[in-house]
Amino acid sequence: MNESERITESEARKIVAKAEAAFLAADVPRILSMFTPDIVVRYADFPEMRGLDALEKFLRARFARQKGYRLKKTFRAVTGNIIGDSWEGQWEDVKTGKKMIGRGMEFLTIVNGKCAIWEAVFNASEPDGAPATPLT
Repeated sequence: MNESERITESEARKIVAKAEAAFLAADVPRILSMFTPDIVVRYADFPEMRGLDALEKFLRARFARQKGYRLKKTFRAVTGNIIGDSWEGQWEDVKTGKKMIGRGMEFLTIVNGKCAIWEAVFNASEPDGAPATPLT
């Protein structure tokens, strides 16, 4: 990484806010526009995904399952071109009708203004329930 790829804290906060808004709207085209064509996604215990087509399939399945999705992302840190944030979400699971909550951490590796690697861990559960991952 050269100096020109370093992201300022202000830039990182804007990227996190932009992602929060796009995910809140479940706007798949807008979300995909924030990623490189060769995006690598390592999302919790799901198999690694590569490319926008795989990411789009995952996102559409996820949003089809999450009714009334609400999200809050919190910027945590930036180092070089890697942004760290935490998030909390709430939704109703379309298949089960249960209210769900999720919390996680993610790292976004940014190249030329877009996310090239998205790595995330999370826990999802019913409020006061045991963790589960009912997203797709």
